Amino acid sequence: MPDHTSAGLPGSAGLPGGRGGPERIVVVGYGPVGARFVDEILPLVEAGLAELTVVGAEQEHAYNRVLLADFAVGRTDRDTLDLTDGGRARAAGARILTGTSVTSVNRSIRTVSLGDGSTVPYDRLVLATGARANVPTLDGVKRVRRGLMKPGPDAATLDTLDAPLPRGVSALRDLADAATVLAAVRAGQRIVVLGAGVLGMEIALAAAAAGAQVCVVYHGEIPMNRNLDRGGGSVLTRAARLAGVAMVNHARAESVLFHHDEHGAERFEALICADGKQISGDLLLLSCGVGARTELAHLAGLPVSTGVLVDESLQSWADASIHAIGDCAHVAGRPADTDLGAAWNGARVAPAGGPSGLIGPGWRQADRLAARFTAEITARAAAPDPDAQGSTAPAAATVAVEPGASVVMLKAEGIDVVAAGDTTADPFDAALADAEAHSHGCASADPAPPAVARLAVAQWADPEHGRYVKMVTRGGILTGFVCVGMPRTGAELTLLFERGSELPADRSVLLRFDGPDYDPASAGDAFAPEPTVCWCNGVTVAAITATAEAGNDTVACVGTSTRAGTGCGGCKGRIGEVLERFTAQSLA
Repeated sequence: MPDHTSAGLPGSAGLPGGRGGPERIVVVGYGPVGARFVDEILPLVEAGLAELTVVGAEQEHAYNRVLLADFAVGRTDRDTLDLTDGGRARAAGARILTGTSVTSVNRSIRTVSLGDGSTVPYDRLVLATGARANVPTLDGVKRVRRGLMKPGPDAATLDTLDAPLPRGVSALRDLADAATVLAAVRAGQRIVVLGAGVLGMEIALAAAAAGAQVCVVYHGEIPMNRNLDRGGGSVLTRAARLAGVAMVNHARAESVLFHHDEHGAERFEALICADGKQISGDLLLLSCGVGARTELAHLAGLPVSTGVLVDESLQSWADASIHAIGDCAHVAGRPADTDLGAAWNGARVAPAGGPSGLIGPGWRQADRLAARFTAEITARAAAPDPDAQGSTAPAAATVAVEPGASVVMLKAEGIDVVAAGDTTADPFDAALADAEAHSHGCASADPAPPAVARLAVAQWADPEHGRYVKMVTRGGILTGFVCVGMPRTGAELTLLFERGSELPADRSVLLRFDGPDYDPASAGDAFAPEPTVCWCNGVTVAAITATAEAGNDTVACVGTSTRAGTGCGGCKGRIGEVLERFTAQSLA
């Protein structure tokens, strides 16, 4: 049954509330990003300045989807995924509705309609509806075509409607999916992973390490082709095969073959590719990317592209009272009013800045939007003159925009992969381009063209031992890199990339970090206060040192205090290094 525990907030239709009472905030979506926003906005609720209603489609309270792969292979238990139990929010007076769908947004009267027929009024609406797994076009698998489809009243069918995936076919997006994968892993079954992105590779490597037979099927030449170049992808392929994962590239999946089990039900038997390859298995795991859940926004007449279009303040292009955060938000500069209609026309090119698919940017958006709401509502409450308070939907405040490039890390035992920025440049192409530009400059009688930062590419490969590094610089500044099988070098490059630092003239000195004579004490810069340790939560060395000084001297305690390590978990080793260094300095 849906959880409709209430703390006295209005749950039926009504006109927007107003200037005399608390601000009514409704959050649609109770995943990791929605829950983060709720945590940050609770002081307003506790102070009586805001009334909060949260509507979540899943029965469970918010949990960490990034760690689903770990749970699906038995590396962690269910409790470690929990981000909240809603206890503090309810104690503050918030209304938490789980297992409940929102079927429409009624912008003219500012209410949202729920699947049970009730409505909830809002002054500010935050869409944190996240994303759903993409289901590729496969003969034998019915694909839901959404378009302008209205969400159904049953929250359990939010993604599937009348087209549930066949037995033996799954996508790792929720706890039920994880339970399906876990059963296959524990039984040592054959798992076919369709798609070789970051998540596909992580679950494939984790399942193989846990004893399952795993095959990854992908259309391109290399895995993680959105993040890695050919060299890095080739080294990752070799490392995956050595880890027991079969890698099948250049394979265009076309159909699914089924057999009937002992109960007469159809079950997955094999994936059929365009070239005739038949890849048998017990479970087909779809890892073909995700798509933002935008149906609510679309039906409400809000502009959408690859997500709900919001400006730099995370406010909808078309409605100042509606905001979007996380995987459903497409952050892009709002065009002039005269161009607004054309800007979201589906026939036009989508603006840049679509959802990143990473938890860190979503959490930072939640933090910034909550800070903005807090500042505006607190200022409104403190204004002595009601006429000076302004509208309940104030003009957008300035909010920092996410960096254009994010650091992508593959979380797998014994295989370290990190990449960032644009690494498409080839070292020899770059050399030829520079030589050509130089020769043209010498031969031309025209005035010298404006100076252009010189492109340089350094590359080092040791495929036999699973190591590869590529560094791309402009004017000596690191603008992109790929690092496979060299964790300390990857950490150093991440630091340099984050700072926009210039690389040493001799790039080979960076390789020494993973050499046999490496001395951690010599890498003092990596322990400077400013470097980011936890990219998901934006926690620096200084923040970890400060909480260690307060007595939080374990990775778990640091996570509780600062949230570091509570996202993807890939930084826990680095947190441990910072703590070890802090302890050593304290004893010195």
